[in-house]
Amino acid sequence: MTNNIEKTLILVNLGGPRSSDEIEVFLKDLFSDRFVFDLPLPEFLRIRLARFIAKKRAPKVKKTYDSMGFGGGSPLVAETEKQANALERILTQRSGNPWKVKVAMACGFPNIRESEFTKPNTNTLYLPLYPQFSRSTVLSTLAILEEKFGECPVGSGGYVPHFGLKEKFFKLTAQFIYEFFTDQLRKDQYLHYPEEKPNCDWKDLDIVFSAHGVPMRLIEKGDRYMEEVEASVKGIVGELRKFGFRGSFHISYQSKVGPAKWTEPSTIQKISELASNGKHIAVYPISFVSDHLETLEEIGEQFKELTWEKGGKTFVRIPALGVYESFLEFLAEEVLGADSSIQNCICKERGGESLRHCRFKN
Repeated sequence: MTNNIEKTLILVNLGGPRSSDEIEVFLKDLFSDRFVFDLPLPEFLRIRLARFIAKKRAPKVKKTYDSMGFGGGSPLVAETEKQANALERILTQRSGNPWKVKVAMACGFPNIRESEFTKPNTNTLYLPLYPQFSRSTVLSTLAILEEKFGECPVGSGGYVPHFGLKEKFFKLTAQFIYEFFTDQLRKDQYLHYPEEKPNCDWKDLDIVFSAHGVPMRLIEKGDRYMEEVEASVKGIVGELRKFGFRGSFHISYQSKVGPAKWTEPSTIQKISELASNGKHIAVYPISFVSDHLETLEEIGEQFKELTWEKGGKTFVRIPALGVYESFLEFLAEEVLGADSSIQNCICKERGGESLRHCRFKN
């Protein structure tokens, strides 16, 4: 029996400009976030520097977006909307209740700060699409919602925790990678579907699990992001072994910005090393679930060129999960199982810091 109350799920992603007109706004939102652009400076100076960097970087970033072929913007919003549409169908079918699934971005548009995104509760749930916890992603999102609503969503019944450490996530990701290499995926569901084939049995590849890097300053503040990435990779590789994978695996970090020390090894370093040793390389975006600039351009083009330049024998970009049905079914289970049973501050536990209005503070 159903109560026919429409529930709302809000998928939260970092964001990306939908057109070249939104690039500077996106960058300002990104660099203004104290959990992303974390510097040992007074706040008024940090904000001023953030806005200066955003304005200075916008023309350079515009050239990169122009080269991708998506009208001068990023496909991230559109790809997240595809996931939202599919999840809306799955949730409605599974629950027997009507669901509305919306897309909100922490940076750019549609902006999570807008009034249409209402207070988290048992009928309005927020699901950040970040598999692993980081201060720069999950904690940043929670801080935005806390500032907007005067309370942290964790424990409200309207928050779906990050999912990258779940055994089911390990299994479905391994299945996805296996289906990619055995030509079982629907190519029309993925942007710029990689047509390259390894020049060896896929089971013997060196798979690089590339995560978005973060400044080491965040790790030193208690962010357990690297630990979570390593746990995700270990779990996925364990499942891949069951499909016969016998190659080597590696963890690396991409997308470094600025001179500060970031998480290492960088993906550039790792691919250079493997390619110089004549390896057959595949790259999987372990911290992304939607294809966009970092997967299509940085991995798909820049890292491919680097591999050939350094003498690698194979380069294959494995897509992000996107609208892979098993992944969306898994997310639906996470949403339908979400309630107010969280009884601890995950921000403190995983990110090293409780938010001001945490309901679990002593």
